[in-house]
Amino acid sequence: MLYWLFKYVLIGPFLKLTSRPVITGQEHFPEKGAALLAGNHQSVADWLFTPLVLRRKINFLAKSDYFTGTGLRGMLSRWFFAGAGAYPIDRTDADAAHAALTAGLEVLSSGQVLGMYPEGTRSPDGRLFRGKTGPARLALRAGVPIIPVGVIGTGEYVRKISRFRRGPVEVRVMLGEPLDMAPWAGREGDRDAEREITDEVMRRIQALTGQEYVHDTYGADMKKRYEAVRKSGHNLLDRPVEGQR
Repeated sequence: MLYWLFKYVLIGPFLKLTSRPVITGQEHFPEKGAALLAGNHQSVADWLFTPLVLRRKINFLAKSDYFTGTGLRGMLSRWFFAGAGAYPIDRTDADAAHAALTAGLEVLSSGQVLGMYPEGTRSPDGRLFRGKTGPARLALRAGVPIIPVGVIGTGEYVRKISRFRRGPVEVRVMLGEPLDMAPWAGREGDRDAEREITDEVMRRIQALTGQEYVHDTYGADMKKRYEAVRKSGHNLLDRPVEGQR
């Protein structure tokens, strides 16, 4: 109930008032049954706009800290993240990847829709970076299709809202054709299969968004490079970037 209250009363109307949300490829989104959405990640607003324009509830994985706080702040945090469709995972566990896999399988096995960001972090510069294989591993285990999702405009939207600028920003959510897992059937736990699937999903996301694709560098690694260069006082953008094309 809280999810739909957020979508239609508390947050959704504000998003629609301050933006022009557009969705394409909605025919690729299933009316029922489990599915995994894999999208690019440019802004904190990505996980607000994708559920806004889709009919079914979208679940996202979030660290359990958001659900275990105490006092008023903890209560508000639980209320917000539960209402936004977040699903708690314990990242303090020695095997956080296993915890995420278990939580994701629980969502998918119950016939729900799970949203994930293969890049693992927000893009540090607007480009699309190498995907991690977690979504592919989940899709193989659960036997569900992966639907590529491209979202553009959320970065500009957040900048405009944070600076109190007037005028709506177009935010486009684009769904691609589902990737059928049949060619990789029976290869659960096969790292080569997981990488093949992930690379294909990332290529499909890039085709939707038109972003420059850095296929051999993870977004988290690029963030570390930017931070190291920032501390050194130099400008990374003046230097060749490994994997850039």
